[in-house]
Amino acid sequence: MVLKKLLQVFCVKKKDPKKKGKSIDPLWQDKSILNPCSSGTGTALWMQKHEPECSSSSMARTEHGTEINHYKSFNQFDVVQDFSDHHYAKKSPGKTTKEWVKAIQSDWKLLQKDLPESIYVRVYEDRIDLLRAAIVGPAGTPYHDGLFFFDVRFPSEYPKCPPKVHYHSGGLRLNPNLYASGKVCLSLLNTWWGNGCEKWGKSNSTILQVLVSIQGLVLNDKPYFNEPYYKNSANTTVGEKNSLAYNQTAFLLSCRTMLYSLRKPPKHFETLVARHFLERERVILDACSIYMSGTVVGSSVENGAKYASDKCFADFKKSLVLYTEHLWTEFAANRTCVLELKKEASTADEIVPTS
Repeated sequence: MVLKKLLQVFCVKKKDPKKKGKSIDPLWQDKSILNPCSSGTGTALWMQKHEPECSSSSMARTEHGTEINHYKSFNQFDVVQDFSDHHYAKKSPGKTTKEWVKAIQSDWKLLQKDLPESIYVRVYEDRIDLLRAAIVGPAGTPYHDGLFFFDVRFPSEYPKCPPKVHYHSGGLRLNPNLYASGKVCLSLLNTWWGNGCEKWGKSNSTILQVLVSIQGLVLNDKPYFNEPYYKNSANTTVGEKNSLAYNQTAFLLSCRTMLYSLRKPPKHFETLVARHFLERERVILDACSIYMSGTVVGSSVENGAKYASDKCFADFKKSLVLYTEHLWTEFAANRTCVLELKKEASTADEIVPTS
């Protein structure tokens, strides 16, 4: 009953798996409907359901982390239920206000409307203070074609203070702003120094800005210079040489992150992981091949610059050969799994329920 009312509050409709696109509307359009903060203050809804998300009658099951009924599509924005593996799942939202609810409603609307094609978001029916996002690494960077996951929590002081963001690092630090501990250093999150509009602002900052900033400002083509200590060495011989070396390491760690995601995809993003790497495996392996031939990381085959000396990438090449072998293996397993799921889904569609 509470779940039904929450869906009414946000005008959320249950997703039809046969329909594609953004079908969720989180807006609270009818203020006469139950207001979870009608008293002015309250506690965010925090109930974990114990029932499975897909019943046996739906013919859906999970194999290698992918629901067979949804292998064909993956909405950029959607509402889900199970938040058990979220980094902030055990963190109570505490006392909240009507302003807090409205701010999250506004964020949902903005995400649903303006998400870039390379960013995917899941929010939670029973914990509206939580959010999970997947960001595709930008082309022309050492992070290209990778998938990077972030867990977000909106504290009770939101939007007066920024959201809390945790990066799924897998224990790796592939960027100066993304720590192995999961910490995300960004001016917009007030976890890094900044001035004026670079810092979080109650009236003009959004979670969409945070996600776009991570993709564009953090996962950039020369992350070495994200570190303030090295920023002044940009465009110098030493600085650029160190930047090239850093990009090699960043790409290797990005490959490790791909392997980590394929082997253990975050909940609700299993289908995205399977589809993304099925579609991009050839591009990723081709990139590994040209990088092993001496092409600078982040460059394309057509305009790829070469390293000035073999010594610059000898160790990198040796490591990349190993990671490429692992990627081949995981991509093949992923490909086989998706094909099997397609067959099972096709068989399920042919089953006609008997009365």
